[in-house]
Amino acid sequence: MAIAAAIEVEGLCRRYGRVVALDGLDLGVRTGEVFGLLGRNGAGKTTTIETLVGLQRPDAGRTRVLGLDPLREGLLLKQRIGVQLQEAVFHPYLKLGEALEFLGGFYPRRAETRRLLARTGLADQAAVMYGQLSGGQRRRFLLAIALVGEPELLILDEPTAGLDAHARADLWALIREARAGGRTVLLATHHLDEAESLCDRVAIIHHGRLLAQGAPSEVVGGGHARLEAAFLALTSDTAPPGGMQ
Repeated sequence: MAIAAAIEVEGLCRRYGRVVALDGLDLGVRTGEVFGLLGRNGAGKTTTIETLVGLQRPDAGRTRVLGLDPLREGLLLKQRIGVQLQEAVFHPYLKLGEALEFLGGFYPRRAETRRLLARTGLADQAAVMYGQLSGGQRRRFLLAIALVGEPELLILDEPTAGLDAHARADLWALIREARAGGRTVLLATHHLDEAESLCDRVAIIHHGRLLAQGAPSEVVGGGHARLEAAFLALTSDTAPPGGMQ
């Protein structure tokens, strides 16, 4: 029996002036899997994510997320997904608990605030202001915001950037918990050990094109022992074009 697609991307193109961010990208994420989006800086990962959540309008191509068009059906989609972008700005005097209570009101389902803060390593910090948080704590708070609506699909853009080893391990556990609960996770990461440990399948993109897609063991192939070696070979500017799919 075919597994339903949580994300479908066909021929996605996006340009910024003369810069080509996405060049006919094709991508498919299955419901209930952890899917890794891998690529060098500037490969098109963040543009892909921003297009999937309706923040960018593609120049060409077709995108469906949970069966919805991110641009035409954005409100319905946003009620069903949780997103942690690389950067977000909040008022420094905003208290964590108050922010989660407010944002939770936009969703038909919502996580209980104290439990959510505990799950993201911010227990007993409901009254703490955003401006008092360390860089790692801010990353945890962004994850709490992504989870506040009990999303079907969790989209994470470099969620472990700047986290210490303990915080990173905690986030890995949360991702595994989300998958075990039937959620789909799209994870953009530069940490290839992270992708190898967490992801059911991965896609490697380079200059806005798909080079490889499949289980980490399938992508490794070609005599490489680890995903990192395969990634370096595929994304080298001296590698032959096309990769594998």
